[in-house]
Amino acid sequence: MVVEKYSASGNDFVIFHTFTTKDRSHLARALCDRHNGIGADGLIVLIPHPTHNFAWEFYNADGSSAAMCGNGSRAAALYAFDHDLAPANMSFVTAAGVIHATVESNGVVESQLTPPTILATSFEEEGLVWWKIDTGVPHLVTVVDDLSVFDEAIAARMRHAHNANVNYVALQDGQLRVRTFERGVEAETLACGTGMAACFLRLLTEGHVGSEAKIIPKSGETLSMRSDNGTLYFKGAVQRLFTAVVPNERFA
Repeated sequence: MVVEKYSASGNDFVIFHTFTTKDRSHLARALCDRHNGIGADGLIVLIPHPTHNFAWEFYNADGSSAAMCGNGSRAAALYAFDHDLAPANMSFVTAAGVIHATVESNGVVESQLTPPTILATSFEEEGLVWWKIDTGVPHLVTVVDDLSVFDEAIAARMRHAHNANVNYVALQDGQLRVRTFERGVEAETLACGTGMAACFLRLLTEGHVGSEAKIIPKSGETLSMRSDNGTLYFKGAVQRLFTAVVPNERFA
């Protein structure tokens, strides 16, 4: 089996395409294992779709399925473009809905995220004020002055209490700086696209940022987020890292 590894803002994914749909949770755990596999935050499998360029199966590193992944959507788009599975302007189907993406020069990809929903606002827990926002998957967002207060133990408790990813965001010099604890990975990751979207939406709703902003996740890369009539668009660079041939007997 031939797979490829892509990175979008530090979020890394194993990707391949096939004609069949099936449960690949075991394969995701095996391939994403950073000691005995290739190592990744998630597995993306592209499959044909009758009316859109393709559909995807998305798995977290622990084998669980996720409806949406912002960075994964950009990585999948570049993979599809690289393999002539889709043109530069494409649409594909996720469990959260249809995603539209555009591949620009030098591997920059912008994806249109699924419609967001603010589920809860301004509730206090663990000494912090949270919003809960669904940007394809549920996220908790707390605004802080300094990201050094990020606490992985608190984030883990909040993740399990609310079955959501957990984000700390600080607004510094007009830019959003974000740290995210992701369910399915069960740890802090270098970036989370839907998490950055949730942070942007909270600050936009509260009037702290305008309709477009720069966002810097833990990876240190700078990405762009914008809102156009309530639709969120997320742009940044994607890298193809390498191709790997994995033995079928180990990863079947």
